Amino acid sequence: MITVFYDKKCGICSKEINHYRKIAPEGIFDWKDIISSTDEIEKEGLKLIDVLKIFHVKDTGGHWHKGVDGFLLIWKNLDRWRYLGKLVCLPIFYQLACFAYAIFARWRFKRLDHCKVVAEE
Repeated sequence: MITVFYDKKCGICSKEINHYRKIAPEGIFDWKDIISSTDEIEKEGLKLIDVLKIFHVKDTGGHWHKGVDGFLLIWKNLDRWRYLGKLVCLPIFYQLACFAYAIFARWRFKRLDHCKVVAEE
């Protein structure tokens, strides 16, 4: 299964992931809220702060996909989203998506209280 670590406390993140969960075929994804999966995150050799800062997805082969690459892995496994994934894989679109995601991820992390608490620890 593809393991998706997402921030359930983030309204934007949870809304998007809940949409994917509704349309995803059964048995492809294992959706993990990072706040309630801290033990599993540590077992994977990850730090909570890193997973809060950047979206993490683990494929069936055990390889990590972060940020835009994580979304691409999800989209490739969702019927209508495959086309967006193919478009975003094109060089100029991929670069733009990575740039936009980096800005969004920094903004999101700075504005959420639970992220600030973890950063202070």
